[in-house]
Amino acid sequence: MSASSPIPVIDMGPLAGADPAARRAAAGRLRHAQEDSGFFYVANHGVPEALIRDVLAASRSFHALPIGEKMAIRMNAAHRGYMPMASSVLVTSSVAKVTKPNMSESFMMMHELPADDPGVLAGAPLQGPNQWPAGLPGFRAAVTAYNDALAICARRLVDAVALAFDLPEDHFAPHFCRPTTWLRLLHYPPEPPESEADRYGSAPHTDYGFLTLLAQDDAGGLEIRGRNGGWIPAPPIPGTFVVNVADMLMRWTNGVLPSTPHRVRNLSGRDRYSVPFFYDPDMDTVVAPLACAVPPGTEPRFKPVRFGDYVMERLDRNYAYRRAAAGD
Repeated sequence: MSASSPIPVIDMGPLAGADPAARRAAAGRLRHAQEDSGFFYVANHGVPEALIRDVLAASRSFHALPIGEKMAIRMNAAHRGYMPMASSVLVTSSVAKVTKPNMSESFMMMHELPADDPGVLAGAPLQGPNQWPAGLPGFRAAVTAYNDALAICARRLVDAVALAFDLPEDHFAPHFCRPTTWLRLLHYPPEPPESEADRYGSAPHTDYGFLTLLAQDDAGGLEIRGRNGGWIPAPPIPGTFVVNVADMLMRWTNGVLPSTPHRVRNLSGRDRYSVPFFYDPDMDTVVAPLACAVPPGTEPRFKPVRFGDYVMERLDRNYAYRRAAAGD
């Protein structure tokens, strides 16, 4: 535990080592942390501090651009580019039906694909070009370098989940040959202390995929829902990422690992910047509860679901640009 938060801190160092017993022991600690709240911090994650500083600096530079320059790369059909302030709502949240838009803006990068990729040529969902702002030297390099480092870190955590359930370390590997990745540079302007109780930077929600790794500045504002329904702060801890279980991992583990609602209210009096990295399976992956997670004599809690179908249904409901394209 950290003195600043009851959310556990897990040392990832052994997961990158050559000792199988040490990796398995670390995976066991990881599972224990995930079972409690679905949230934990990771230390010794292997991502250089310079890359984290660079991506947060890149985010500040991007969001400082004139609105016209940001709108030049407004979100495309492949869910890449700039998302303006107050353009997303969470109408599929498991917590509440939220109608007020989130008070945040963001830049979204997803997995990079060549122009001749079969999915790109076929116009498959979420398979398209990333968009990059003009006039920001070094932006693309900083964001891409951070994205690549986070993918390595996330993959170690995927393998650790397999070990934690006494499965071969590469059990999930076939589902991550073409992972669906999302890197989001979020900016939350300060909210007035007297703002309405249902006004959020990010309204209570769960994430869609497998795991989320979050870098945040020192403004604070992230909270997770506790077992008693109260909200627990998840403040920044130097040298760590906040990691949370998302919906697909919850379904894969038959609910043993919970996908916990969380929210952001920026009451710091200043701008808040955070960079979540979402590491998810291939769009064609069918997720069904692991046999080892279903107690004998019981039925699985979740039916099989194709990840691509699940995520597209939620994107179509939650983002203004997709509802506008559908004529809603």
